[in-house]
Amino acid sequence: MANVLAFVEQRDGVIGSAGREAVGVASALAAGLGGQAHALILGNASAAAGADGLGAAGAEVVAVGQHDALGDYNPEGYASVVAAHIRDGGFGAVVFTATTLGKDLAPRVAALLDVPLASDVTEVGVDGGVVTAVRPVYSGKAFATLAIDASPAIVSIRPNVFQPAQNAAAGTVSTFTPDVDTSAWRIRVVDRKSAADGQLDVAEAGIVVSGGRGMKGPEHWGLLEGLRDAIGSDVALGASRAVVDAGWRPHGEQVGQTGKTVAPKLYFAVGISGAIQHLAGMRTAKTIVAINRDADAPIFSVADYGIVGDLFEVVPALSERIAELKAAD
Repeated sequence: MANVLAFVEQRDGVIGSAGREAVGVASALAAGLGGQAHALILGNASAAAGADGLGAAGAEVVAVGQHDALGDYNPEGYASVVAAHIRDGGFGAVVFTATTLGKDLAPRVAALLDVPLASDVTEVGVDGGVVTAVRPVYSGKAFATLAIDASPAIVSIRPNVFQPAQNAAAGTVSTFTPDVDTSAWRIRVVDRKSAADGQLDVAEAGIVVSGGRGMKGPEHWGLLEGLRDAIGSDVALGASRAVVDAGWRPHGEQVGQTGKTVAPKLYFAVGISGAIQHLAGMRTAKTIVAINRDADAPIFSVADYGIVGDLFEVVPALSERIAELKAAD
């Protein structure tokens, strides 16, 4: 019997879908290991705002560590607090999310605990009391199945791949003050640049509209914004590496091996040829729609639906048709 811990990210007291997915995976692993699903949230006084809702996602016990110094993410501070909580709790497994924060935090915690990390996994399970995981390798060309023979078994899950659990019971929420020694920190947060108000993180959105060099310039991005607005909520804009390198779009929108890995329900690849670097970041999307004038573009090899044509004609027509269908509902 072993309990499982999910580290849940929060921003100003708001818990995103990725945090609930982590709790759902922890709940599933706990059922296989015969234990309970726990959740850990860190932050300042506002961190507990969304804690009550984690019971519905599968958390039986929720711990909220509150300290003014943890208001902004600090790699050293968060890693030491999370590692100490894991040691004190004796957890058999720990679940992180493979978000920007999680990709930085999870390996630090694993190093402090001297255990391996299975990162960016798309499946988890328990076989004979051992946690197993499946993760893409070779830029998504193959999948590796891992048996994590360590205690705790640490995994980070790819966002939007797992469904949050539906649990009628309410979890028990408690707060504590972590032991934080800021004098030992070698890293300080000196500035924070947030996305525009209302703009979704491309890694967490359910639908992503991405553009590539075929857009011919940043002045044409209004076409993609029009498609995004026509679709409605839970839609984020993305971009290929070439676009970001050219300075057309911010790095936070980059999808790919050196950008963000996404797994939305629906992914539009507009004017994107489909270089392996880009495919590595989006090929696990549930449905992929490619729009490109080159019928031989590699993106069509992974697309569920493909439109060979001029995007400057296709995208406005598509946006208009989607708006018409929504207005008719």
